[in-house]
Order: sequence, then C-alpha cells, then structure tokens
Amino acid sequence: MSPSAILQSRNVDEAADHIRSSFKPPFKFAVLTGTGSGESLSSLRVDGAMDYRDIPNFPRSTVPSHYGRLSAGKIAGQPVLLFQGRFHLYEGYTPQQVTFPIRVMQALGVEVLIMTNAAGGLNPLFSIGDIMIIADHINLTGANPLAGPNHDAWGERFPEMTHAYHWRLQELAQSASRHLEVGVQKGIYAGLLGPSLETPAEMRFLKRMGADAVGFSTVMETIAAVHGGIQVLALSVITNLCLPDAPSSSSVDEIIGVAHQAAPHLEAIVIDVIERLDTESDEL
Repeated sequence: MSPSAILQSRNVDEAADHIRSSFKPPFKFAVLTGTGSGESLSSLRVDGAMDYRDIPNFPRSTVPSHYGRLSAGKIAGQPVLLFQGRFHLYEGYTPQQVTFPIRVMQALGVEVLIMTNAAGGLNPLFSIGDIMIIADHINLTGANPLAGPNHDAWGERFPEMTHAYHWRLQELAQSASRHLEVGVQKGIYAGLLGPSLETPAEMRFLKRMGADAVGFSTVMETIAAVHGGIQVLALSVITNLCLPDAPSSSSVDEIIGVAHQAAPHLEAIVIDVIERLDTESDEL
C-alpha cells in the first residue's frame, strides 16, 4: 500500500472510531442528503448528533443547505446514520475527499446507502418537483475515486458497475411510491464536474447520450460505495428543467426551494424502503 493510501486509511479509522465512541453501533443504514433536502428524515428518532467539523479528518460543507451534520437514530427500529450535507468536486475537493464519508460508513459496517440530490431534468416528460429513481449513471466528471493505488481492504481493483444502483432497492422505492401515492420517475443520471450549469448545446448532447437528469454529485459516492460492498439507492429531485430550445435561468434559491418542497415525499419513500427491508427481511 502506498504512503498516501496508508494515511487515508488511518484518517478513515480515526473518524470511524470517533463516531463509534459517540454513537452506539451497529449501523445498517446510512442516508446522505443533497441540496435542499438536509431536513429530510425529520421523523428520525435521534439518539445523538455532531457537526462534521468535530469529526477527525472530515471535510467541511461549503454549499448552501448542506448543513454539515451527522445524526444517529432509528427508523422502524433500524439504526440509521443521517449525513446532512455532502462534498463536491467543484468545491475543490479531491475524489478521495468527496468519498471520505463513504469510507467511514464502510468502516462502521453500513450495508445500505440511500442518497438524495437535486438535479436538472433533461427528459421532456419530467416536471419540476418530480422524484427520479436513479437506475444508472454516466460519469462525465473526468474523475474517479478509485484512481491511484488500490486499497485491497476496501475493495477489489476493478469493481463491477453493471448494477451500481441496486435493483432490489429500486423496486422497493417504486413499491413505496405506489403505496404512498407519490409519483416517481426512473432514469439515467449524468454526473458533471460543475459548478456552472449546462449550456443549451450541452443539454442537447446529454439528452442524445441518453441522460434523463444531470447534476454535480452522487457519482463519486456511488463508485466508492460499490467498491466497498455497500448497496446504493439514489433519488433525484428534479429542481429545474434543462430545455435547450427554451432555456431559462435557475437560481440556487429556486433550486433549494423546490428541493425543500419535495423533501416530505423523499422522506416518506426513504422511511418506507427501510421499513420494508426490516419487515420483509430482504436479502440484498
């Protein structure tokens, strides 16, 4: 193992040990919230909370609505870690820093990761406020958290990405949406570097590639999670529409506002999925 990999492994262990000493393990589920959905899981029965800045070696959230807080609690009797806020390549973080929380989750024994994000809708059938279950992604960031020496204890050198977003979790999310009477979409997420939003030409390019939504997160975390053997469910809130023939401006405040409005539906789906996994004893 290279010196940098050894240092990163030690940093992860220090962070995990700090969390473990403050919150009672084990932790089967982790939820990582995106832009505008930091208040999701308000029904989490919180046993404890801490700011990211108090966790050794943890990056700092710099984006509005990413609170930078970790809470531990229970939903349907299942232990859940709630990470309120993530990190992005466009903030200047490396892929390894962006995925640092995923490695900490792995060290804590997390089995299922549920992520949310805000995304622009490319599919003409989508509407603002829709929730899209991510079925697959296209990595256009030019980065990968697995580049460089492989840490064999974390995962194999060339992880299989055919089913990066677990099919059973997608089924459960769709079933939850029907049960809750919350309409959902399903599609392909294109991950870009950001932070500038897409030009009309880029919108056309992404649509022709087969992308249904576009955003600046989630892809790095998913790759690291798959590498570490964590099952992934990801849900996008369509906060704005990317219409190349009728482009319109979208402010950060408007995007956050739409995500806030969709948060209760996101929360209901996440809770239902966790409850179904608990009551049905699904083997992922």
